[in-house]
Amino acid sequence: MRSGQRNLLDRFLSLFTEVRPGESTTALVLMANVFLLLTAYYIIKPVREALILAGGGAEIKSYAAAGQAVLLLGAVPLYARLASRLRRLTLITVVTLFFVACLLGFYLLAGLGISLGVPFYLWVGIFNVMLVAQFWSYANDLYTTDQGKRLFAILGFGASSGAVVGSLVTGWLIVPLGTYNLLLVSAVLLLVSLLLTVLADRRERRRRPVEQRPSSGPAPDAANTADVANTPTVSSTTDAADDAPLTGEGAFALLRRNRYLMLIALLMLMANWVNTTGEFILGKLVTDTAAAAVSSGAAAGLDEGQYIGRFYAGFFSVVNAVGLAVQLLLVSRIIKYLGVKVALLLLPAIALGGYLLMVIYPVLSVVRWSKTAENATDYSLQNTVRNVLFLPTSRAEKYKAKQAIDTFFVRAGDVLSALLVYAGTTWLGLSIRGFSAVNLALALVWLAIAVAIGNHFRRLTGSSSGTGSA
Repeated sequence: MRSGQRNLLDRFLSLFTEVRPGESTTALVLMANVFLLLTAYYIIKPVREALILAGGGAEIKSYAAAGQAVLLLGAVPLYARLASRLRRLTLITVVTLFFVACLLGFYLLAGLGISLGVPFYLWVGIFNVMLVAQFWSYANDLYTTDQGKRLFAILGFGASSGAVVGSLVTGWLIVPLGTYNLLLVSAVLLLVSLLLTVLADRRERRRRPVEQRPSSGPAPDAANTADVANTPTVSSTTDAADDAPLTGEGAFALLRRNRYLMLIALLMLMANWVNTTGEFILGKLVTDTAAAAVSSGAAAGLDEGQYIGRFYAGFFSVVNAVGLAVQLLLVSRIIKYLGVKVALLLLPAIALGGYLLMVIYPVLSVVRWSKTAENATDYSLQNTVRNVLFLPTSRAEKYKAKQAIDTFFVRAGDVLSALLVYAGTTWLGLSIRGFSAVNLALALVWLAIAVAIGNHFRRLTGSSSGTGSA
């Protein structure tokens, strides 16, 4: 139902971004959904860090991250096949319940005393990227290009706040509940997020039979993509088309034939290559600092694993708090007034400055705060903008190609980082300064790719502004 007047909730959310009549309820349901997904992830993330770093060190963490890409070579085609056979809501339900079952399985294995460091690290990385990518595919499917540019900032706030709450909840619950009982908490949150997906889906079916809807038409390199993506659809078959299983090519075939999607894939690869190598730099310094503190008696009675876990709990809390503030106060305004192209350039520019500082001053305090700025921007502005990039694409590309990009290509960046770490530590003898210099060069390539994508997005949407026209 359309209304010429905004309700109280619409007006409240308009303090943060442009919200039109009737849009606020679904936006808040989706915000709560991604909030729970990120809370579930961040509840177990510090546990993951402590297990992998205490059990093997920063090098093993880097190599284990590379293993995720190998697993995704099978997971991505499997997801594409499911998307071709299952309706939209059924697909989301099946995938979510699979990850809930995995959490229960890890809980049972932990009760048997089985070591979970590397297997759990591998699984958490896949769990995070696949479920979050699926959520954003669904959001892209619900919203038009214009709506996504305006409302994704609200959804991004849910992701950022979920990360903050998840980090805090871990600190509160890890002692009274114990490490592995947190897996059960995450499983419950995933089930509630699934219920919210069902709620949003049913609401949009009732509410939007004659409203503007996303296109399921041509690929984004077709000449009329921008027009189709913003054209209202009034057919009575719209709901069935939106929920129907996807047909056509597989995920990687879609990427091969579309330059815009391939550029996004390369962007994600480079961004994660730089970020993961930066995490190695931070992890190496933290591990060395923890060992020195324990051996000197300056660790306040903590062992190395506890020292590392406490550092990362504090680090993630600050990163996510800063990211939350940026998401709430700046993201929608940056996209609206500066546009998607400029917004896409900010993170690689911050990374350039941060790694330049690390080259000059390779100490823990500099690395920590440089990574804080990089990660906070990544989790807020960059997270929103990279999902906006998929708005002018077809349904198959939103689910299949996006899943491949957000999972395989992200983890391919981990593989390249692992190779760099191995070569740098085994053959080249790179110091912290040396790894920072390599990241500085990689960030320049990342920046160039971001410029190219911004130009493509502007052509596809037919506008140079952040919001475009209604």
